[in-house]
Amino acid sequence: MPHSLIYDLKGLKCPLPVLRTRKRMLSLAPGTLITVETTDPLAIIDIPHFCNEDGHSLEQSEALAGGHRFVIRKKV
Repeated sequence: MPHSLIYDLKGLKCPLPVLRTRKRMLSLAPGTLITVETTDPLAIIDIPHFCNEDGHSLEQSEALAGGHRFVIRKKV
């Protein structure tokens, strides 16, 4: 996996993972990679939808024990 900023959102429930990811991405430079880790089961729907709606690229999505990891590239 390419080097990226890790954002730990484990323990938060919908809609907080998406809301916090959106807020965090406002401060990032275009093209920056951010890895979001969450335990919210709805994140597998919400995070890809968020990326699609805001124009970010979902580079990777993987299931982890008890959660998910998403690698997102901020839109350029």
